[in-house]
Formats: sequence, structure tokens, C-alpha cells
Amino acid sequence: MAYARPAAPDELRPLEVFGNSARFLYDEDHLSEPGAAARWLAGHALADLTLDEPGRARLVRFRETLREHLGGADVTAELNEFAAVAVSGPRWPGPALAPAGGGVDGLIARLLDVLFRAEVTGRARRLKPCRAPECRWLFYDRSPAGNGVWCSMDICGARHKMRTYRARR
Repeated sequence: MAYARPAAPDELRPLEVFGNSARFLYDEDHLSEPGAAARWLAGHALADLTLDEPGRARLVRFRETLREHLGGADVTAELNEFAAVAVSGPRWPGPALAPAGGGVDGLIARLLDVLFRAEVTGRARRLKPCRAPECRWLFYDRSPAGNGVWCSMDICGARHKMRTYRARR
């Protein structure tokens, strides 16, 4: 079954796309091997780079830190660690967080810039991971109250409701 939610707004789409480079519910991870990861990143217009194993592992670690952060976990130290290496500081015109270099850290810097801007405007709170631990798909919550928790009611929401129902019986 496909995810039915509409994509995040344009300014948040790079975070959503990168964060969804793994579909754990279907045992898929597009960053599982350096060559495949580089092709996937290029195919999704995120980066055109050559990846080695340490770079791939750094991207996976950043993706999981991003998901944890968007899920409400306090990963400030981890985000600051990524920023210390990847970002050279704010730059104008923009303003924008300027990448300290290219490659993996350049991609991380661009994604941190998107995250920083989204947090300043308050839009980051609507980009969140599915609450199902076996899923964690990033989705943009368009509900009026901003309290959606499932990537899809047809997939994860229904599974949760069925588990709750069976536990009551």
C-alpha cells in the first residue's frame, strides 16, 4: 500500500525526501550501500557526489538524528556536532547557513539550513515521523490542530487500532 499523504511544502521537501530515504516498514533503505546511495541522492536532486562508506554512514546517522529531532527527542548535541563540521556560519544575502565544504557535509549543511529556517518559522513542528516504531516515515501534518501521528491511517493507524482492539479482548 502506498503512502497517501501529500508531500511537504516545497521549502520542507528536501528534509522529507532525505528523511524518507528508508522505508523501514518495507525493509528498504536507499542509503544502505555507497553506490546505491549516491545514485538515489542524485536521482532525488539532493546531491551529486561520490560516497565512500564513512560518508554513507554519516548520512545515515544524520537521517536518524533528523527523524529523532522531528519526533521531539532532544538531540541538540548531535545536531550541533553535525553543524560544527558542516556549517561555516550564517551568510548574507539570504540569510543562509553556509556549507563549510562540499560532499556529504555540504549536503548536511543544506539540510540543516532548511531545518533551521523551518524551525524559525514554526513549520518544522508539522514535519514529523510516524509514531509507529516500525515505520517512522516522515510526513507533513496538514491537520488543523497539527496533531496527526500516523503516516497513514490505512497503514499504521489501522495496525495500531487493531492491536488496541485485540489487547482489549
